Amino acid sequence: MQTEEKKVVIVLPAYNAAKTLIRTLEEIPQKYREHVLLVDDASKDNTVETAKQAGLTVFVHRKNRGYGGNQKTCYREALAMGAEIVVMLHPDHQYDAKVIPHMVLPLLENEADAVFGSRMLGGRPLEGGMPWWKYVANVLLTATANLVFKRYLTEIHSGFRAYSRKYLQTVRLDENSDDFVFDTEIIAQGMGCNLTFQEVPIVTRYFPEASSISFQRSVVYGFGILLVLLKFWLHNTGIKHFRQFEPQK
Repeated sequence: MQTEEKKVVIVLPAYNAAKTLIRTLEEIPQKYREHVLLVDDASKDNTVETAKQAGLTVFVHRKNRGYGGNQKTCYREALAMGAEIVVMLHPDHQYDAKVIPHMVLPLLENEADAVFGSRMLGGRPLEGGMPWWKYVANVLLTATANLVFKRYLTEIHSGFRAYSRKYLQTVRLDENSDDFVFDTEIIAQGMGCNLTFQEVPIVTRYFPEASSISFQRSVVYGFGILLVLLKFWLHNTGIKHFRQFEPQK
């Protein structure tokens, strides 16, 4: 397939994003604004109305399903729209959407199955407002993941990602958590299925309206990541089999 024929769908997993949604959309390069899909996870503000007024394709969860559950709907509906490439962008304006062309290029040229934005490649994550304890945890957990995966990524925690259709149809999305650890599980699945990855530099903004989990939730998230890595290690060494890390038939 020629690169210009590939359909790129931007998916926005949203929860209480009414204040930041328009600013996020305005940064999406014009070329990629044709297919933008928002999944609202039972927001308590007017995210849905704002998204519809902006002309987006909107899907609504009547009950909150969590960050991972939101992504599952995002990817399922994007694939149903015929997406060849799916870009996940948080609608809280924390990530700079102008980077999208750089993220999709390796996928357009069939050089990778997934491309992740990396704040570490961006150079100065602390200057963007990342709390120091998040920075330390990010580095340590990513280093642990690299040892387990036996492949190198500079960051496994970014919420700004692009996946090929092949990637999303290969991994078992429904076997993953509906919570934040979904982001690590989908990477582990790609590693287990021998899919390929690239990274691009990004910067992030931290401000009151941007979504961010608390220190307590971050601790739970960190232990969740370690559990995923342990399961992957057991699976990869043949000690215990987990279907989660096998490709779909």
